[in-house]
Amino acid sequence: MSMDKIVECVPNFSEGKDKSIINAISAAIESVDGVKLLNVDPGEDFNRTVFTFVGEPEPILEAAFRASKVGVALIDMSKHKGEHARMGALDVCPFIPIKDVIDDECIKLSKRFGERMAKELGVPVFLYAKSATKPERIRLPDIRKGEYESLEEKFEDPSFKPDYGKPKFVPKSGATATGCRDILLAYNINLNTNDKSIASKISGKIRTSGVIKKDRDGNKIIGSNGKPERIPGRFKGVQAGGMMYDENIAQVSMNLLNYRKVNLHDVFEAVQEEAGKLGVKATGSEIVGLVPKESLILAGKFYSKKEGLKISDEEELVSIGIEKLGLSELYPFKPEEKVIEYMVEEIGPLVSMKIGGFLSELASDSPAPGGGSVAALAGSLGAALSSMVCNLTIGKEKYADVQQEIKDTLKKSEQLRKELIKLIDEDTEAFNDVMKAFKMPKETEEQKEKRKQAIQKGYKTAAKVPLETAKTCEKILDVAMVVAEKGNKNSITDAAVSALMAQAGVKSAILNIKINLGSIKDDELVEKISFEIDELQKNADDKTNEIMKIVENSL
Repeated sequence: MSMDKIVECVPNFSEGKDKSIINAISAAIESVDGVKLLNVDPGEDFNRTVFTFVGEPEPILEAAFRASKVGVALIDMSKHKGEHARMGALDVCPFIPIKDVIDDECIKLSKRFGERMAKELGVPVFLYAKSATKPERIRLPDIRKGEYESLEEKFEDPSFKPDYGKPKFVPKSGATATGCRDILLAYNINLNTNDKSIASKISGKIRTSGVIKKDRDGNKIIGSNGKPERIPGRFKGVQAGGMMYDENIAQVSMNLLNYRKVNLHDVFEAVQEEAGKLGVKATGSEIVGLVPKESLILAGKFYSKKEGLKISDEEELVSIGIEKLGLSELYPFKPEEKVIEYMVEEIGPLVSMKIGGFLSELASDSPAPGGGSVAALAGSLGAALSSMVCNLTIGKEKYADVQQEIKDTLKKSEQLRKELIKLIDEDTEAFNDVMKAFKMPKETEEQKEKRKQAIQKGYKTAAKVPLETAKTCEKILDVAMVVAEKGNKNSITDAAVSALMAQAGVKSAILNIKINLGSIKDDELVEKISFEIDELQKNADDKTNEIMKIVENSL
């Protein structure tokens, strides 16, 4: 699924217990082509479910409406009870610009959505956030005040007229709010203390609302308006409070309301500074939910500049951001499961299969996937094993002196794994292109020549793809070497298996190269590739033998 533009939609439905209703709403969202459902988060106590899905503007609008139609039909608000503040079956439906989409586009989406909800489903709809038509409707709590139970009375007030639909109380469905808002980042920073009060003090220093002013005796200072005076915090658009991650780790827990103005690295640096004043340290952090890639790139740019580095590669900047923010301190931060853009990246049909399905496809009478795809798979397994050993080494006091080297090794391993995952499908695609070339018409001399050229082009690609696989697998052996020598000794045999898988990937890929070289008419290219694969084979064997000696000597 390739998306040039990405809009995120996060509707809150007032049902968190009935799985049949939750599943029906999910199915409605997934029924729209070009939309990917990223997360379904039901809460029984709140009796609310938050759905998160992404797509291009038009499919997102359609998915939002289909979900709403199902939710409004199945949820009866007159029987609803729960802790979640709500005013309708579909309580709120925000549209959030993520990639190459501006606020104005999402504002228009929300208005079209609201109009359709009112017209086709008979639900009164209010515009909020950046779509609000009145200042008093910018904040959702202001619209929702009194919740569902007060709607009938509030609709009698002319000033409470909805933006779409009639000012009429509909007991079954209630009312809905929709609008464009910025993405909200839920972000927690870890402190090396079990004192929650320290986290709370730091929160007061950085959040927008700051802290209440007090006199020398600790009494609140009341202003002329009769309300307590406040000392503003360091940042705008930041909500924060102290909490405990577990009995040993206090956290500064935050919502960042506009990461483009106040990003992860801004608050991380500030918390480090404030923590130092109180005799503690910020040791790492965690992102709750999902994060846009841009946020991590911005953090990566900040830290690379701080260290005098000139880095422009986005993937490397993301890796730097993850490392410097300590996002893997509590548990491994997996970008493919946390970064929105990575979650919607197009993946090939083979990689997207379950293991059983892939093996069945491999065992079928179809010649592709074949050995080339298996070679890439073997290499990716080797890379994954090395990554596992790295993750089992990072954070262990026994290996404190090699932490940075292991972290760097993990980056390399994960990058190689990503490259090989793509090559699993690319190898099959290359073979299929050769088959397509053979099926080209050959009635005329011109058609014969085009077919001949296409076949040669296909064979060259069919040789170059496994060559790339072999080169990438050979690089894994360098990673496995570091892991075997300096990684967690309890997992040293995994380093050996990593090397064996990588070696198998090299050898298997080379066999696929050789079978295609015999059909290539370009002698110079054939000679060049033949030299390369001889070197790759020798290097792979030498490195594997060395790694196996290290491992055997440790057992």
